[in-house]
Parts: sequence; structure tokens; C-alpha cells
Amino acid sequence: MTGTPTTSTRPAPVRIARDGWVVARRNVIKIVRVPEILVFVLISPIMFVLLFAYVFGGAIDVPGDVDYKEFLVPGIFAQTVVFGATFTGAGLAEDMQKGIIDRFRSLPMSRSAVLVGRTASDVIYNVLSLTIMALTGLLVGWRIRDGILDAALAFGVLLVFAYAISWVMGWVGLLVPSPEVVNNASFIVIMPLTFVSNVFVPTESFDGPLRTFVEWNPVSTVAQATRELFGNTSPDVVTPDSWAMENPVIYTLLWSVAIVAIFAPLSVRQYVRASNR
Repeated sequence: MTGTPTTSTRPAPVRIARDGWVVARRNVIKIVRVPEILVFVLISPIMFVLLFAYVFGGAIDVPGDVDYKEFLVPGIFAQTVVFGATFTGAGLAEDMQKGIIDRFRSLPMSRSAVLVGRTASDVIYNVLSLTIMALTGLLVGWRIRDGILDAALAFGVLLVFAYAISWVMGWVGLLVPSPEVVNNASFIVIMPLTFVSNVFVPTESFDGPLRTFVEWNPVSTVAQATRELFGNTSPDVVTPDSWAMENPVIYTLLWSVAIVAIFAPLSVRQYVRASNR
């Protein structure tokens, strides 16, 4: 039964946080009830690690005294969290398709809580993904060379950037009619961003305008930031002559703030439009 939601007396931020947590909890419960969701999501990055580390690794030279496996794993981390952010878009598209969004409209909850909860649940998915990916990396020879605090900051940068991309995927999920379209649309955009970057090969492998794009590609700076924080770089390697690659952590965080500032309002507006159809 639908009706006009009652107005809560709680302050707006408190109400959004409370309602968002309820929505996030609903989404995370799916891991317990349908663990295959996480299993199949993790197969792809694990395959990338094994494929590049043991099949192509011998043919890829990394400048300096750095093992390719240590160069590769932080890049796979970056790729994994970017692809993991598609959970938001696919989940919202599925909720729209099944009419769950219509049910949310009848509840006394904040309109933005659905999006806040959906993006927050993606952070939890990514924490689980990164944990399993880190264990896989350790098995193939990746190591954390710097301190625990730097490593924690590296994982934090990955999660912040993933959270920002979740808002982009949330906007896409509210625009398209089905989860299948979200996955296809995300693949078309995300795949070039991850492959035309330094995720799998060093920046020096690119020339001309393509190298400039790689240096300023935020996916490249996420990978570069995590490599530096994990200690998977060599002091003998000259940093590419671009502000983004010289300051990868700051550049990545600036991108994250800008993405959320743009796509959070767009997503909320599109959610209101979609739920009023």
C-alpha cells in the first residue's frame, strides 16, 4: 500500500544516516544469502593477477629494481575497486525493475537514503574484495614494503575513489532500464580507463598524446598512489613529468571529491524523477 510518508522529526543528516544504514544493511545481507555474487565478482581480478603475473609478466619490463608482481597487484587493486563500484548501478537498476523503489517511496525515509545506503554497501563489498585480493597477492609474491600506516592509507585511497565512482554508477543505474544495460555501459567506459593506464604496464610504455592521457588518468594515479604507499616502487625510477603523477594521492582525492560533488546531486535528482514515473 502506498501513501504519503510521514515527516520525521530527526535532523536531516541523522535521518539520512539512519535510513541509509538500513538500506546498506539490506544490500549487504545479500552476501550471506547469495554468496555467489561476491564469488563471481572476485574471479575476474584473481584471473587478471594470475594471467599477467605468470603468462605476460616475463615479457613486461618494469623500470628499477621492482618485481613485476609487486608492480601489478596495486594496479589490480585499482581495477578491482573501479569495477566493484558497478554494484551500485546494477543494484539500483534491479530495484527499479522489480518495483522496490516504489516500495521505498511509501516509507517515511529520506529520498537520498537509498543512494547513500547503496553506495555505502559498495564500500563494504570493496573491503571484502580488497581483503581477498591482498591475500591472493601475498600468495603470488606481492609484499608491503613500507609501514602499516602507509598501507592503511593506500587502502583508504582505494576505497575513497571507489566510493566516488559508485555515485557515477548510481546515476547510470537510474538512467538505464536494466542491470544488463548497466553492466554493458559500465564496461564500455571502465575498460578503456583501466587498460589505457599504468595498471598493467609502466607509464613509460606509452608515447605521445596517449602517454599524456595515461599520466592524467585518475585510474593511473590511484595505482601510482598505492604503489608508492605500499613501497612497490624504486627510488631509481624517474617520476613522469606531470603534476598528477608527482602528487598521485592528492590528485586522486581531488578527483574523488569532484566526482561526488557532481554526481551525488545528479543521482538524487534522477532518483526523484525515476521514482515519480
